[in-house]
Amino acid sequence: MPAIQSPATEEIHPDVALVARAKAGDTAAFEQLVRQYERQIFRVAQHITQNREDAEDITQDAFLKAYEKLDQFQGNSKFSTWLVRIAVNESLMRLRKRKTSKTVSMDADVQTEDGAIPRDFAEWRPNPEQNYNQAELGEILRKTIQGLPPGFRTVFTLRDIENLSTEETAEALGLSVPAVKSRLLRARLQLRERLSRYFHKKEGHPA
Repeated sequence: MPAIQSPATEEIHPDVALVARAKAGDTAAFEQLVRQYERQIFRVAQHITQNREDAEDITQDAFLKAYEKLDQFQGNSKFSTWLVRIAVNESLMRLRKRKTSKTVSMDADVQTEDGAIPRDFAEWRPNPEQNYNQAELGEILRKTIQGLPPGFRTVFTLRDIENLSTEETAEALGLSVPAVKSRLLRARLQLRERLSRYFHKKEGHPA
């Protein structure tokens, strides 16, 4: 008599096994999770804080906090989403501590494995950008993004730079999906307006 076939089950994400091993005290499993996500967490922190040293500290703090609170991860979301939420909270805390200072260092060149300028920005660049080289444009974009309110900048970073889904972004930030969509739209509109205004001013006043 042939065996009764059970219904197809949903594929389990490999992170689930690594987290289970880490919870059981397997430090090598957690180290593997760190290797998988440290670049993403660093990018998120750097885009939010616009400061490389802060991003390095936040990356370490986020993984340390994740390890300490690993028993609180219930698997209701992706481990990466849970980790991003910790990193975002750490980044926003760092910004609040830095709030008394009105200036943020923009001298250090922001380099990631994806290059200085994420491809996602291409659709937000007005036509006059063709008159600028990549390094100049990268600096203009960084300064423009830094000018966005932190709440808008964070949503923009997760959705348009890190390519998280709207649902994942909402989960990482503890927001509703409509709130994420609203903030993302306003961030995109502000970014487009500021870039257009900047290029228009430069075009009207040639050096």
